[in-house]
Amino acid sequence: MSRATVVHIDLAAISANIATLRARLATQKFMAVVKADAYGHGAVPVAKHIEQNVDAIAVAFTEEAVLLREAGISKPLLVLEGPHSASDLALICKLDLWPVVHCEEQVEWCQASSSNLSHAWIKIDTGMHRLGFRPEELAWARESLQACGAQHLTAMSHLALAEDPEASLTLSQQKQWGEHAGAWEEQVSLHNSAATRLALDSQSDWVRVGYALYGGQINGLEIDRPLQAAMQLTSEVIAVRNVPRGESVGYGGRWTAQRDSVVATVPVGYGDGYPWGASDGTPVGINGHIAPLAGRVSMDMLTVDVTDCGDISLGTPVTLWGDQPQVDEVARHSSTIGYELMTRLTARAPRQYHS
Repeated sequence: MSRATVVHIDLAAISANIATLRARLATQKFMAVVKADAYGHGAVPVAKHIEQNVDAIAVAFTEEAVLLREAGISKPLLVLEGPHSASDLALICKLDLWPVVHCEEQVEWCQASSSNLSHAWIKIDTGMHRLGFRPEELAWARESLQACGAQHLTAMSHLALAEDPEASLTLSQQKQWGEHAGAWEEQVSLHNSAATRLALDSQSDWVRVGYALYGGQINGLEIDRPLQAAMQLTSEVIAVRNVPRGESVGYGGRWTAQRDSVVATVPVGYGDGYPWGASDGTPVGINGHIAPLAGRVSMDMLTVDVTDCGDISLGTPVTLWGDQPQVDEVARHSSTIGYELMTRLTARAPRQYHS
């Protein structure tokens, strides 16, 4: 490998995060969300590593579950979007997946299918208004799926603003949830990463943890310091140059040296998934310092003001995000969220796994 840009995935950190989060639970079961290639961390290696430490695993759609089954993952797999067609439902039943059923059409596919659907989750729309049955449709959905032979039915909903438990939207959703989950005879699931971290006072037999699993910090909450960043995007300096005061750097000359400066070039850019929209001053870890991004991110390179970072030369290690700076901090300077930065990394930067 010639180029030094690498995505390091610390599987041990993910295991440690699971242990940290599980220690805060009472009797709830723990579902690890590995959709979107485990938030960019690699669904198969992550699922293989954590399978024995969780009660179930969740993906977004059936193809993601197929990859895990083909890799030998036998743990219960929840398909959060449920079947997208009747043939999709047949595959879900064949692979013994748990589909989320959230609309009338999916119920009709179940009614028309001779496949044995042993376990399904019914989604209730308590106010997020993306997927789910209206609360008044819940009884019909439950009875219809039971008539199709579903032996176990779990009720679920999703909070839109769990990180703010006093928000009117959160309180409204909790009220709706309490009215229906309280009367549900089987298990229920409401808590996502934010609700799990806050131990939100709502009934939830299952917690569904995604972003926090990988050490991501939830916007609006205090930093959860025991959680460890599982992803480190690193590279090395490939050029160092002196830039006189008044000279600009990069496309469009966006950054201009306010003093005689030293600028380092790093071989990572938006072609690797680093955000094009990162602003000047976005933190970059280099030589034990946090240095500011200087100039527009290119497809293959970015530039950093290392004037105050001591002796910088070719090969000096660089951390774009990881422990310091954290991905959420980079995201804030890029008008996005850490979730997007993790999942947008391309295959051009190879993954290296550590356990």
